[in-house]
Amino acid sequence: MRIGFHPHKDQIQEETAYTHQIIIPVFIPNHDGYFKDSFAIFKLCLHSLFETIHPKTFVTIINNGSDATVVSFLDSLYDNHKIHELIHTQNIGKLNAILKGLSGNNIELVTIADSDVLFLPDWQIETNKVFVHFPKAGIVGIVPQYKSYMTQCHNVLWDNFWKKSMQFIPIKNPKAIEMFYESIGWDPTNPDYLKLALGLVTPDNFKVYIGSGHFVATYKKNIFNRIITFNGYKMGGNSERYLDSVHLKKNYWRLTTHDNYAYHMGNVYEPWMGEVRFEAQQDYDFESNFPVSKKINSVQYFLRNHLFRKLFRDDRVKRIFFRLKKLPKEMIPNY
Repeated sequence: MRIGFHPHKDQIQEETAYTHQIIIPVFIPNHDGYFKDSFAIFKLCLHSLFETIHPKTFVTIINNGSDATVVSFLDSLYDNHKIHELIHTQNIGKLNAILKGLSGNNIELVTIADSDVLFLPDWQIETNKVFVHFPKAGIVGIVPQYKSYMTQCHNVLWDNFWKKSMQFIPIKNPKAIEMFYESIGWDPTNPDYLKLALGLVTPDNFKVYIGSGHFVATYKKNIFNRIITFNGYKMGGNSERYLDSVHLKKNYWRLTTHDNYAYHMGNVYEPWMGEVRFEAQQDYDFESNFPVSKKINSVQYFLRNHLFRKLFRDDRVKRIFFRLKKLPKEMIPNY
């Protein structure tokens, strides 16, 4: 039986006061073996996040099947208003956990990060600057990686192929790139990758790299107006490709800040991680209400992301492109 009229029926949602959402899924089922240091690393991740975000940031944590120790820790953070949204679920897979965090709000920017990210001061500021300088930016990373322009970025290459603004630019922080690849157990074999990377340069000399990793990146929420509701992988498979390619249907660009603004810690604690200091951040008036794109037609999508991508795989075409973009001759054969 129902008596009376529900007080919230037909009421329109108020506009959110937040301009940026952070989503972090976490899975720490125990504290042994692979997960021995994961809880300490996760705590560092959240500490660095709290030290570097602005007041209009909405923090969402999805506990994706962690043990009771992690559950208690997260409940305490929520009860003390350190995080705004806490979702507890069994282990449903990383992407499915992220999808839960994406729904239920209309916040303009959303950063999706792994639970082993160490955020650095000004990361949010520099991310905002990229969206300001590049209206077509849809995904912005904060950890430069080599040859990232080759992954789901052929629309950027197509749109800027003949423009001088797309050029090879010096790596600003090669040590940070080396640290990233050490953290995932890769050995960059070509030293030229630590010297130059393909980027975009504005008339006022603001620089970004083309491409982005996916362990931490900020998306325009408009990208996720229509999202899938389930992915069949716990991790890997085609789950990572979804976040890497979801921007292409609206022809958004995938970019990364010129400097490094986060570290990937991995699953093994190292002393330097606890020694990072969070000095005062620069003063900055955050901008919002960025331009949003609609879905492009199938012909445009095919030309950029299928035909041109296939053409660009040809070594002859890449060599022509490298010469056009003035990559040093001695680097071309092995770049």
